[in-house]
Amino acid sequence: MKNVIEIDGHKAVISLDPDIGMFRGEFLGLNGGADFYSNNLDGLMTEGRKSLETFLEICREKGMEPFHSFSGRFNIRLDPKTHEAAVIAAAANDQSLNEWLAETIATAARS
Repeated sequence: MKNVIEIDGHKAVISLDPDIGMFRGEFLGLNGGADFYSNNLDGLMTEGRKSLETFLEICREKGMEPFHSFSGRFNIRLDPKTHEAAVIAAAANDQSLNEWLAETIATAARS
């Protein structure tokens, strides 16, 4: 099971690493890795701040953009029956498939 926390305005996915018996955090949306470990939430927050600070400093030194940019476009592959069901659901809501998918994804991403 994974959870998301926010550290200094940046989201990180947290999971348990059973091999070492610690929690692992990994920042989302970075152009590189900035992971961190601890056995408790306070430690995760502290280690996350250190990891993010180090990553951003390295990016500044190298003149790299630290964050991914997103175009708002992506391709998705669906089972044909799921594709058909999505088209029907969109039409039933008087929406294009794109509008319906965007709304559905936005709703799911907020929860």
